[in-house]
Amino acid sequence: MGRVIAVANQKGGVGKTTTAVNLAAALARLKKKVLLVDLDPQGNATVSVGVDKEQLPISVFELLIGEARFKECVLHVEASGLDLLPANADLTAAEVALLEEDMGPKRLRKSLKKVRTQYDVILIDCPPTLNMLTINALTASDGIVVPVQCEFFALEGLSALMDTIETVQEQLNGKLQIDGLLRTMHDRRNNLANDVSNQLVSHFGMQVLQTIVPRNVRLAEAPSYGEPILEYDIASNGAIAYLALANEIIRKTKV
Repeated sequence: MGRVIAVANQKGGVGKTTTAVNLAAALARLKKKVLLVDLDPQGNATVSVGVDKEQLPISVFELLIGEARFKECVLHVEASGLDLLPANADLTAAEVALLEEDMGPKRLRKSLKKVRTQYDVILIDCPPTLNMLTINALTASDGIVVPVQCEFFALEGLSALMDTIETVQEQLNGKLQIDGLLRTMHDRRNNLANDVSNQLVSHFGMQVLQTIVPRNVRLAEAPSYGEPILEYDIASNGAIAYLALANEIIRKTKV
């Protein structure tokens, strides 16, 4: 049965979608069967793999509210070798609908339950806020990867996220684990970035992944071309980092 991993952080601008997309593409490059779930109404993960979010006839929204089946919503992205549950602004309405029903937090888990055996890894790109969509992702997941930008407020944002994870573990999903904290946008020439990186290791120890994603221009450019970094520039430092991350996740979670 495939492992479901949420890529989440309640703080925006930390490389969450970049990580979800490029980790998914890297795992697919390593011959894993991968499903990428875009659970952010901004639809950035969808766009980042070359799918036009404005032209979607159906999306993860219809799946969550029970108007469509999985096979009607999923797309295969040939270039990246992965499957995608796409999203667009319609997903905003799903949050309201899910708040009104008792099973709201468990909708995604129910939707993915029957297809988990088809994949080695299911990665969920979460919204940058704590809302019903994020709760759905954490309830559906076995693990969570937390991208953390090495900057001044990094630890403050993590504290709120850890509280959320603990609440979900207690009330909705006792099996949820932290698969790792991922240091992103790291500039080793920056003393503050190095200090924050060291603080993360000091506070969280083995929960901090060994892989560090550097600040990389090519990595920032890739989404505008609708390509993961492995397609856009496989020789870049960003691509090398995400291939290393994929290998680390495989070793750590046995997917």
